[in-house]
Amino acid sequence: MAYIGPMTLRPILIHPDPRLKKVCDPVAEVTDELRVAAADMLETMYDAPGVGLAAPQVGLTKRLFVMDCIKDPEAAPRPIVLFNPEITWTSEARNVYEEGCLSIPEQYAEVERPAEVRVRWLGLDGATHEEHFAGLWATCAQHEIDHLDGRLFIDYLSPLKRQLITRKMEKLKRDRARG
Repeated sequence: MAYIGPMTLRPILIHPDPRLKKVCDPVAEVTDELRVAAADMLETMYDAPGVGLAAPQVGLTKRLFVMDCIKDPEAAPRPIVLFNPEITWTSEARNVYEEGCLSIPEQYAEVERPAEVRVRWLGLDGATHEEHFAGLWATCAQHEIDHLDGRLFIDYLSPLKRQLITRKMEKLKRDRARG
């Protein structure tokens, strides 16, 4: 891959923001501009820190997300960049994870999803890749693909819980604006 220059941390949009509720456009081709965006997104995700980050969270309405669910500081990182990701299979077995989101800081809730998924996507090389994910990787992939469809993890919660979290985020944004 060609050198893409220094990476830039991008500001992460905080819910509620209309851009987080938009369905993202498919990527027609993997361009250098999108490779730069992906590199910036990885840098932003690691800095946050998080295990996944979707393009709409940095104001880009493209079907792209990045993830790395290696949490052990001794283990080698495994960053994955996924353009036009699609789930091609889900397990019948379900898993409950306490999910959080960089666009909804400091808020966590249990969400039930398929325990395993198979995902197909275009990589940085423009080729099609497919992989079977389980555990946190499966949860993360589904969470990020939801972002590309304008869905947040709080959309799985009761209306009351969702409203409470949304109010907290509105207050956080007001407090930050006063900064």
